[in-house]
Amino acid sequence: MSAPDSPHFSFAAFILVGGKSSRMGRDKAFVEFRGTTLLARALALARSVTPRVSIVGRRDLYAAFGPVVEDQFPDHGPLGGIHAALSQSDAAFNLMLAVDMPLVTAEFLAYLCAQAQASSALVTVPQVGSRWQPLCAVYRKEFAAVAAAALQQDHNRIDRLFTEVPVQVLIESSLDRLGFSAALFANYNSPDDLALGDLELEPHPPSVPD
Repeated sequence: MSAPDSPHFSFAAFILVGGKSSRMGRDKAFVEFRGTTLLARALALARSVTPRVSIVGRRDLYAAFGPVVEDQFPDHGPLGGIHAALSQSDAAFNLMLAVDMPLVTAEFLAYLCAQAQASSALVTVPQVGSRWQPLCAVYRKEFAAVAAAALQQDHNRIDRLFTEVPVQVLIESSLDRLGFSAALFANYNSPDDLALGDLELEPHPPSVPD
């Protein structure tokens, strides 16, 4: 991949922290995973591929931790967050990463971004079995118009849009051959996930970094 300051390198990254975290019982962004919060971990991972990293969520909750983009279509789920990110981005390629996927590695994100940059597809997305991973994927800015059209009709499913645009699919068997396990895409959504995933809850949100 080109260096981040290269004129041919046009990547931005967005951490999706939206959602009610109802199953977790508190804001997942501030859940601790192996000594750091899910939000801090996701930000560090995204910064491993680009210095241009923003948070998609409520500004009053997350502005202390980095630039924040708020939904233009509130309460429309992750597709609303992807649309908001792409609408304000000036980058050709845009990595979307859910805050609750702490097993994703910097090595995989580098591979994902390289594959996206080498393709003309609007979306480069992993697929594990029959399950798409749209919240660990790269979207070209043009996907914003596709998302907006769907959201205006109250269609919130991301994967249904993949039949309407050119998509590069990173299939499980190929990822496995490269050493990228399906476990990378595990989500942590509930206290049961915490017990299984070596996660623990902090009593309070972390202090604002200097």
